[in-house]
Amino acid sequence: VTEMQAEGGADGAIHGALTTGALSTTFTASQGLLLMMPNMFKIAGELSPAVFHVSARSVAAQALSIFGDHSDVMACRGTGFAMLASRSVQEAHDMALIAHASTMRTRVPFVHFFDGFRTSHEVSKFEVLEDEDLRALIRDEDVFAHRERGLNPDSPSIRGTAQNPDIFFQARETVNPFYDATPGIVQEVMDEFAKQVGREYHLYDYYGAEDAEHVIVMMGSGGDTAEATVDYLVSQGEKVGVLVVRLYRPFAISEFINALPKTTKVISALDRTKEPGSAGEPLFQDVVAAVMEAWEGEMPKVLGGRYGLSSKEFTPAMVKGIFENMAGEQKNHFTVGIIDDLTHTSLPWDQNFSIEPENLVRAVFYGLGSDGTVGANKNSIKIIAGQTDNYGQGYFVYDSKKAGTMTTSHLRFGPELIKAPY
Repeated sequence: VTEMQAEGGADGAIHGALTTGALSTTFTASQGLLLMMPNMFKIAGELSPAVFHVSARSVAAQALSIFGDHSDVMACRGTGFAMLASRSVQEAHDMALIAHASTMRTRVPFVHFFDGFRTSHEVSKFEVLEDEDLRALIRDEDVFAHRERGLNPDSPSIRGTAQNPDIFFQARETVNPFYDATPGIVQEVMDEFAKQVGREYHLYDYYGAEDAEHVIVMMGSGGDTAEATVDYLVSQGEKVGVLVVRLYRPFAISEFINALPKTTKVISALDRTKEPGSAGEPLFQDVVAAVMEAWEGEMPKVLGGRYGLSSKEFTPAMVKGIFENMAGEQKNHFTVGIIDDLTHTSLPWDQNFSIEPENLVRAVFYGLGSDGTVGANKNSIKIIAGQTDNYGQGYFVYDSKKAGTMTTSHLRFGPELIKAPY
């Protein structure tokens, strides 16, 4: 056992282990992920299969925040890591396996990320993968191939050289076939997973009306909120939908465009991060580029919006507000979930709008840090979900000052699957 000094040392150790042909993984978030970036460029450049599991959290800007958004993973877009997003506790469990199986087949390393706190700290009922499920997807031949590529004095090869202008550019382009093949391989793994386990995933999953005119594009836990809201609005006759992004890098343009209804007139691309001074946040820019490059016929208008920074609430009412903006003013570069009285970017939303079913029990408990309230509520929801036929959900909000300050426990349980990460 070796204790590294910081995250840069941790992923240096991962890089070394991968170079020997060992299977390796690590886990991190926020500033810790940023400390790993120099090694990430190397790991990807050398086509070493690995998975970094990231509970995506805020990077300190005007202040430090321990809570969740996508600012850390978005800072890693240029490293060459593939990026796979999960939106729920069940998906985080499933996508972990899909990421490990995919990296072994593609040789492209993966960041598998899910929303810090909103997903990572949620107590939820889910189906556990068995060892045989793992064995079915992790192929022996891929493991052996990785081991054979390991540095070994008995079969010498060269790694980690310096290159000059005569060849660096050309050598840099040699990774293209691996990235071109990655989306197809990830979908292949998802299809094998569906056959083995029964849960079906796609690179980009669309939910909503087949003839939708207004579509939200997003990734992470907000996708569950948007999907549940879209189901409700479609039942009221509205032509709306949501496209959930799972494979964010490499961004597969044709698969993305094919997942959108051909009737789409306005798209709102939602980012859980802020890039001050940019032409728009990352997902928004990718959506604009994809539509420009591959849409046939009259192009939909693409709007960009920010939501949920530092675990700020994102509710069905806000989703409805975004659809109302698409149908009305079409404000671009908007925010939702705050009242921006400085630059007036924020959208209004109806705080009384609710889609929660009548048979769902909802409870909120207030306590003081270290008084036992959170522990008691965790036990309650585990007993309800584990010993009855009900689904359960527990989410616990702490003041970052910890002991003696307020804790809020949000509990839900009921007979149907709960898709309410808010």
